[in-house]
Amino acid sequence: MRSSERGIGLRAILKHPWRLMVAVNAAVMFGVFLHKIMLPPFVPYIHLLVDYQFGFIKRALIGALVSLFVARVPVWLVFAIGGGVWLIALGLFVLLFRRSFGLDDRQMPLLVLMAGSPFFFKNFMHTLGHFDIYGCLFAIVLLLIPARSILFVAAAAAASLLLILIHQIHFLMYVPTIAVIVVLRHYLIGGITRQNAAAGIAAIAGVGALFLAVQFYGSMPVPADRFTDHLRGRMADPSRSDLLSFAYIWYQGLSQELHDTWARMPSNLLGIPVFALLIWLHTPLWRYFSDAVRALSDQHHRRVVIAAIVAVSFGYLIIFAVVFDYSRWISNWAVCMFLILHAVKMLPGSPVAPPAADDRRNQLFGWIVTLIPRVGIVRPF
Repeated sequence: MRSSERGIGLRAILKHPWRLMVAVNAAVMFGVFLHKIMLPPFVPYIHLLVDYQFGFIKRALIGALVSLFVARVPVWLVFAIGGGVWLIALGLFVLLFRRSFGLDDRQMPLLVLMAGSPFFFKNFMHTLGHFDIYGCLFAIVLLLIPARSILFVAAAAAASLLLILIHQIHFLMYVPTIAVIVVLRHYLIGGITRQNAAAGIAAIAGVGALFLAVQFYGSMPVPADRFTDHLRGRMADPSRSDLLSFAYIWYQGLSQELHDTWARMPSNLLGIPVFALLIWLHTPLWRYFSDAVRALSDQHHRRVVIAAIVAVSFGYLIIFAVVFDYSRWISNWAVCMFLILHAVKMLPGSPVAPPAADDRRNQLFGWIVTLIPRVGIVRPF
């Protein structure tokens, strides 16, 4: 009798492979977390130590906020803060997905190919403590809140300013996607008025000015040894001097970053076929994205969406030429595409059928995507 019940249970599980993929993805994410906490958090830990002690500098907002509550920073705080932000982002994304598509069995392929993608939450888990997820989190919030009022433009501008203070690379990494969300949700649906046009121009000017200030006037103004002594004074365990090995990045200018990136370019380009393969494994999702754009009721909306995708992608090409963490950038580019798809779904259009759950090819893509634990930081895997 028991073997018969087990057989029935196994058949029930196999009858719903996409639900099983969701469960396997949860297990994989937990495994990535266990692996992550065993690694020394070099750059993420320094971000919690750096503050505005020596004036206005880049990459100091998170550390300055931490300094308001903690005088000496323990290493575990990296994983506590990073894990908390990760959980909030995941919860809000599930809420957004349910609002955009629903959570019935027909939508499970989309959920697996998005939330279970090695580009998305699994890679955010691998980069736990880095600043990337903050851009994703703010973008998800902007996809959830009402967008009719001019306050929506102000909220997007405030989010963009905060992201640049966290790290100036957000100017190309997530701020363009936030701008796309504002255009699609506020300007395309509500129309352009004198008031919201002025607000948009003011937001662009403010964000651009802050980026230039951080990029060119946010360098550390004191000698490296004094800066390192300050960081050591904020450490819960000052003997862990190995965790300060990346303090030099606060002295690294744009020219040095360009030099380092192009010096690594030949080896980094070897990862492009792997990135292309990973993108191809999401084919059912990209096909659905394309159908959703074609299904938009207004041809002008379709043109704006296509232009937005090109603009966001061009921003990532610039990042590729400046900073060599290629696995992170390609992962965040994919996340931006996922978020833009949600914004597209909020525009008027005809219904689009999701990827077929019973299609064997779609299931194969889903299983491969599910079993890939993450993409990485610099090189694939």
